[in-house]
Amino acid sequence: MHYQTDILALFPSVAPALLSNTRKLCDAARAKGVSVYFAKIHFSPGYPEVSPLNRNGQGIKQLGLFVDDRISPELGQQATEPLIIAHRASVFFGTDLQVRLSAQGIDTLLMVGIASTGVVLSSVAYASDADFRLFTVKDCCYDPDQVVHDHLFSTAFDSRTTVLLLADALLLLG
Repeated sequence: MHYQTDILALFPSVAPALLSNTRKLCDAARAKGVSVYFAKIHFSPGYPEVSPLNRNGQGIKQLGLFVDDRISPELGQQATEPLIIAHRASVFFGTDLQVRLSAQGIDTLLMVGIASTGVVLSSVAYASDADFRLFTVKDCCYDPDQVVHDHLFSTAFDSRTTVLLLADALLLLG
């Protein structure tokens, strides 16, 4: 979730490791026939999707990001892998993701994303409430606030998902 060029450009010191870890996870899922979905936050020029009441959206608008970026090519997105376009932090809010997953009979999600305090928190909360079985891969997620990142994984995420490290996720897919 939100493994897109504008976001990764904000964190150049950690981007290579995140991309490498997440590519390994994507490739392992593909090798086992597990569906891989991508999601990005995106806005039209002028940000008509951003409400003046939405503080997060206003901050994004001021940065001028998420209009022309794309999914990071290092992840090797396949033509058959869906791209979910979101206008909010959650990949579920205002998208057809839940309908797509349900239509495919998917009830288990392995979730990764940038940032833990944004897309991961919002999307894990929604998916948990929607009764998906959840796994979250800690070393394929990132937040610039390491203390909050670690706290989320030991509290909010641990109470809603099974928290895994990449090595454990690869064994699970093995």
